[in-house]
Amino acid sequence: MTVWDRPEPPTCPAPLDRERIVAAAIALADEGGLEAVSLRKVAARLDAGPMRLYGYISTKEELFDLMVDEVHAELLPEEQPGDWREALRAHAHRTRQAALRHEWLADLLGGRPSLGPNALAVGEGTLAALDGLADLDTVMRAVETVSAYITGAIRREIANLRAERATGLSKRDWQRAYGPHVSRMLATGRFPALAKAVHDGTEMDAETSFTTGLDWILDAVAAKLAQPPA
Repeated sequence: MTVWDRPEPPTCPAPLDRERIVAAAIALADEGGLEAVSLRKVAARLDAGPMRLYGYISTKEELFDLMVDEVHAELLPEEQPGDWREALRAHAHRTRQAALRHEWLADLLGGRPSLGPNALAVGEGTLAALDGLADLDTVMRAVETVSAYITGAIRREIANLRAERATGLSKRDWQRAYGPHVSRMLATGRFPALAKAVHDGTEMDAETSFTTGLDWILDAVAAKLAQPPA
């Protein structure tokens, strides 16, 4: 029986429910990451005994599942766009913005699919946007491909943000600090492709990079959807 199927215990002696527990856990994670979340710490924030939480949630993994599903509520569109590209593009940007608000989400994206009601609603909307455009297997691979890009790009961006905080160096500060080493290595002539990229490449901010990569992925999906059935 999943945590969503298991009924909650009575609220006596003090009001408590999964909604309050999950909200407290998300607040802790937003402040200090997933390592700041435990049933004991959540109970302390709610001024409740730790054992009371076990009536609502059996394990920390269940708590993480509930937290992820709660954030999926932020990914639900107010109305579904009629165009599949716009639907997937909007979903990608909503996911990125949610991860920037809740950085810990990057650690829980990917892997086995989330099965909470909000996550299922998000998955339903994504598949519905592509329904009828190709055979089911092609649609499933398209969704998986876009999802893999979103997850990878978000994890890279969050990793960079965490590195800035951990080192105290902005991206520009880091480049200045390691610039002499990179220049010496490139001057050896052993890395001509890297030298060309460093000297001639255009640098993009995180949002532009995300949007550009997403458009390329959607172009590839569009090409597959346009192919006649084998």
